Amino acid sequence: MSEQARTTGALSAPASSIRLQAALSAGTHPQPGLLEALVARCAVEPDFFVRDMLTWALTRLPPEMTLPRLVAELRSETAQGRSQALHTLSKIGDARAWPAITRALLRDPEDEVARTAWRTAVALAPESEREGLAAELAIQFGRGDRSTRLSLSRALAGLGESAEPALRAAMQNDDPAVRAHAHATEVLLRDPEAEFGTAVDEAKRIVALGPRRGERADR
Repeated sequence: MSEQARTTGALSAPASSIRLQAALSAGTHPQPGLLEALVARCAVEPDFFVRDMLTWALTRLPPEMTLPRLVAELRSETAQGRSQALHTLSKIGDARAWPAITRALLRDPEDEVARTAWRTAVALAPESEREGLAAELAIQFGRGDRSTRLSLSRALAGLGESAEPALRAAMQNDDPAVRAHAHATEVLLRDPEAEFGTAVDEAKRIVALGPRRGERADR
C-alpha cells in the first residue's frame, strides 16, 4: 500500500488521535493526490483539532490546486463542508477567492456558515469592495444569539472606516434591536479591546434614552 493510500485511510480512522496524526503527516509531506481526501474529510470531521490540522494541511498545497476545489466546496449541501472551505480560504488568504464569497454565503441560514463567511469576506475583500461589504453585513444586525451577534460586530469592526456609513444608517433603524447592535459595533470599532457585553449594555442604554440624552447621562 502506498503512503498516500495509508494516509487517506487513516484520515477516517475511528480514533481521533490517528486522524490527527494523518492530517499532520499530510501537511508535513504535502501530496497533491491527497487534496480530495482532505477536503472531503473537512466536511465530516467531528473533532475541532483534527479539522484545524486538515485546514493546515490544505494550506500546504499549491493554491492553484486548492482554490478551485475549495470554491466548489462552497456549494456543498453540508453546512460543515461550506464552513470549513470558507475557513480554509481565509487561512490561505488568496484574494482570488474573493468573488466566490457570495451574498448567499454571507446570508447562509446556518449561523456557523454565515459567521465564517463574514470573517473570510473581511480577510479577502479588496479595498474597493469593503464599504459595500459593510452595507451587506449590516443588513443582518440583530441576527442570532450573542455569539453570532459578536461575530458580526467583529467582522464589521475589522472593516474599519469602511463600516462607518453602514453603522450610521443602522443606528437610525426603526428596530431597537438593530440600533442596539449597531451601537455596540460602533463601540468595538472605536475600542477593539472593549468587552462586547459592556458594549451591548451601553448600546441598550443609548437606544432607550436616545443618543443625546445618553450622552448627557455620562456627564
